[in-house]
Amino acid sequence: MRSLILGGARSGKSALAERLACQSGREVVYIATAQAHDDEMAERIVHHRARRPAYWRTVAAPLQLAGALNEHAREDRFVLVDCLTLWMSNLLGDAAAGRMAAERDALLDIMPSLPGEIVLVSNEVGLGIVPMGELTRRFVDESGRLHQSLASRCERVVFVAAGLPLALKGTLE
Repeated sequence: MRSLILGGARSGKSALAERLACQSGREVVYIATAQAHDDEMAERIVHHRARRPAYWRTVAAPLQLAGALNEHAREDRFVLVDCLTLWMSNLLGDAAAGRMAAERDALLDIMPSLPGEIVLVSNEVGLGIVPMGELTRRFVDESGRLHQSLASRCERVVFVAAGLPLALKGTLE
């Protein structure tokens, strides 16, 4: 089962993903994409870590997400990726030309063949006004295209607002 959980900042999307992981009865591998480039982000990472059970395995994958999924996805595992938004930000900030397209394509290519349960968490950033800067417009465009492509490859897609999940595709059971 592959799931995509979308929502705004502080919508409850990560909490839902973590609850699904706990309820799965499987070994959990948490793939973290965040990088602590400043104090505020370091605090966010500490907060997320404190919420997770100590027995979950955490893997850092700020850029090579497809490789991390390929390495850690197993039939008896629940793999939670939090979050695609930061992963895309990392890729946009990476100096290597073409890296974003290559990593995105690698993720999309591997998704259908991954064993076990995979849950991807991402911010839905396309609900507001069109950003004024070129980089932020590109980020919104790339995110929207990625979400559409992933939604077509996932059996379940959930939108979370105010802590309330709405199944867009599949069911929450």
